[in-house]
Amino acid sequence: MGKLKITQIRSTIKRQEKQKLTIEALGLHRLHHTVIHQDTPQIRGMIRKVGHLLKVEEVK
Repeated sequence: MGKLKITQIRSTIKRQEKQKLTIEALGLHRLHHTVIHQDTPQIRGMIRKVGHLLKVEEVK
């Protein structure tokens, strides 16, 4: 399994509470904050829910 570099590029202001909680669960705290996670089905599911707020890159 690879790793994913996830960066928040859009704000959670005026977003649904579930989307805010998903961003928080990914470990993102502010705009342009980046985290690295293992590429798992659970992380992919969270990315799918809030993909419009994120930039996702694969890390080798």
